[in-house]
Amino acid sequence: MSISAESLQAFANVLQGAASLREAVAHWRTHDTTTRMVIVDAHDMRDETPALRVGACQVYLASSNGHCWSVTQQHDEASALILSES
Repeated sequence: MSISAESLQAFANVLQGAASLREAVAHWRTHDTTTRMVIVDAHDMRDETPALRVGACQVYLASSNGHCWSVTQQHDEASALILSES
């Protein structure tokens, strides 16, 4: 499964309207049960480039080979979102 640019923009719209990052994730999960999402400390992502910034929130695309996870800039490789807030 990949994460399309349209899905990423739709999540950004939810994020803009939410009171917090956790609220946005909870809302998104009720409408899209297939997208994996994890919230991490911004310090953990300090060397990575976000695919999207919305206010203080950063959204990263993540891919997996079945064992290890890595950050990608390629929508067609992404199977999850990593989120942080500074």
